Amino acid sequence: MAVLRLDRWNLAVGDAQPLMVIAGLNVLEDLDLALEVGRHLQAVTSELGLPFIFKASFDKANRSSAFSYRGPGLEAGLEMLAAVKAELKVPICTDLHEIAQAEPVAAVADLVQIPAFLCRQTDFVIAAAKATQAAGGLLHIKKGQFLAPGDCRSILDKIKDAIGEDRVILCERGVSFGYNNLVVDMLAIPQMQELGAPVSIDATHAVQLPGAVTGANGASTGGRRSGVPVIARAAVAAGADAVFLEFHPDPDKAKCDGPSALRLDAAAGLLKSLKALRDALHAA
Repeated sequence: MAVLRLDRWNLAVGDAQPLMVIAGLNVLEDLDLALEVGRHLQAVTSELGLPFIFKASFDKANRSSAFSYRGPGLEAGLEMLAAVKAELKVPICTDLHEIAQAEPVAAVADLVQIPAFLCRQTDFVIAAAKATQAAGGLLHIKKGQFLAPGDCRSILDKIKDAIGEDRVILCERGVSFGYNNLVVDMLAIPQMQELGAPVSIDATHAVQLPGAVTGANGASTGGRRSGVPVIARAAVAAGADAVFLEFHPDPDKAKCDGPSALRLDAAAGLLKSLKALRDALHAA
C-alpha cells in the first residue's frame, strides 16, 4: 500500500502511518470562526499525536438552492485560508470547481480536493494534478456516488499518465442507494487501497440525504449527524488511512450542511476513539 508525504509539514499518510485528520468547517463563514475551529482541532490532534490538515471550502458550488449561502468566493476565501495557515501554522485543504482555479488554489492548499461530482472530468482532474504537483502538494479525490471502488483505477491512471507519479488520496463518501440516501460499503476501503492509494473516509458527507431538502423553501440538504461517529469508527476499523470531518460550534446555525456537521466540542472524544481503533488495528 502507498505512503504519501507532505515533506514541508513532515506529514505522511498511508500504510502503517498515524491516522491523518482532515477536518474543519464545511464552508468559510468568516475568519474568526475559521481560526476558532482550527485552533481547537489543532490542540486536540496535537495532544493525540495525529497529523492534522485544516479544511474549509471557499465556495459550495452544488447547493440545493441558488439562494443558499455558498461562501466568500475564490479570492476572499483563499486570503482567509492563507491567514489561517499563517496564524496556526497548519496545512490547508480546500476544494476547487473549475480549471482556472487550479493554480491559485494549489498555491495555498497543501491538499487540493476534487469534489465527487467532478472526479471523472478528465481535463479538470489533470489540471488540478499538474498544479498540485508544481506546488508540491497532494490531491484528495472524492469517489463519485455513482462509482464502484474499482472504477477509481481510471482516475489514478490518468493522473499518473499526466504527471508521472502518485499524489492521490482517494476518499470514500458513500454510494447512491435509491432516492435521497447514501450507503457506505466498508469493503470499498481495502478495495481502493489495493489500487495503490491511501484512502480516507468522508464521514460527514456520507450521512447526507442528497436531494432530501429541508429548511425554508427546501433550500438545504438533509443529514443524519448522529451517524457521523458510526461511519468514522467503522471506516477506521476497516483500515481507512485518514478521516475527513466537519465541525461547527453550533451546527444548527451553520450556513451550509449543518445537519451533517458535528459540534466542535465533540471532536476530542471522537478523535480519541478513532486513534485507539487505528492503534489497535496496527497492533493486531
